[in-house]
Amino acid sequence: MRSSNPVFSRRGFSRDNGYAGFNTAPQAGSAQGNPYAQNPYAQNPYAQADVQAPATTGRMTMDDVIVRSALTLGTVAVGAVLAWALLPVSGTSYGLAIGAALVAFVLAMVQSFKRTASPALILGYAAFEGVFLGVFSEMFNSRWSGAPFQAVLGTMAVSGATLLVYKAGWIRVTARYARIGMAIAIAFMVVMAINLLLVAFGVADDGGLRSFGPLGALVGIIAIVLGAFFLTLDFKQIEDGIAYGAPRSESWLAAFGLTMTLVWIYVEMLRLVAIFSSND
Repeated sequence: MRSSNPVFSRRGFSRDNGYAGFNTAPQAGSAQGNPYAQNPYAQNPYAQADVQAPATTGRMTMDDVIVRSALTLGTVAVGAVLAWALLPVSGTSYGLAIGAALVAFVLAMVQSFKRTASPALILGYAAFEGVFLGVFSEMFNSRWSGAPFQAVLGTMAVSGATLLVYKAGWIRVTARYARIGMAIAIAFMVVMAINLLLVAFGVADDGGLRSFGPLGALVGIIAIVLGAFFLTLDFKQIEDGIAYGAPRSESWLAAFGLTMTLVWIYVEMLRLVAIFSSND
C-alpha cells in the first residue's frame, strides 16, 4: 500500500514490502527489517545504484521535519500574502492564479518522480501554490468577508485535533486502515473528476456536487475528513522514517507531503466556510 501523497509513493519509509511499518511498532536501531540499519543506505529503497550518498550522511530528526515544514509553509504564506496585496480581484489575477496553480502542479509532479529531494523544486512549488492561494482566498474574502481567516483557523483545528488523536493512539494506522481510507479517497477523486467533466460540458449546473448548497457542504466535509486521513498517513511515515534512520534530506519530502495535505484541507475548509456563510 502506498501513501496518499505522491512524495511518498515511490520511496516511502516502508519495509518488508509493507506500508510504512503498519502492524509493527517502530524499533529504532533494530537491524531486522530496517532498511536503514547499520549502513543507512544498505537496503534503502530510494538509494538505488544511480543515487550515491556518503555513509556519513545525517539521519532525519523531528527538528529537521519541523524546520523544513515551517520553511515550506512559510513560503506558501509569503506567496499568498504578496499575491493578495499586489493582485487585485480581476480576470487577469484569476488567469495568473490558474497559471500559478498549473506551475505548482508541474513542480510537484517533477519532485514526486525524482529519487532525491530537491529543495528548489519544493520551495518553488510552495511559492507558486502560495500565489494561487492568495488570489483564491482574496476572491472568497471579497464575497464572504473573513472567510480565509476562518479557514486558516479551521485548518489549524483539524490538523491539531488529528495530531492529538494520532499521538494519543486513538487511531491505529494499520494496513487495513490505509487500504480502506485510500479506497475511499480514490473513489472520491474519481467522482470529483467526473463531476468536473459534467460541469465543463454543461450537464451539471451550479458546480454539480461542488455547489454551494447542502450537497456541496457534505462533499466538503468528506474532503476535509479525507485530508485528516492523509495527515495520519503522513504522521506515521514521518515517525517511522525517524525511527529507522532515514537520511536527513528526507525531511524535505516530509515537509512537502505535509504542505500538500494542509493545502488540501485549507482549500476545502475555505469552500465550507463560504457555503455556511451563504446559508446564514
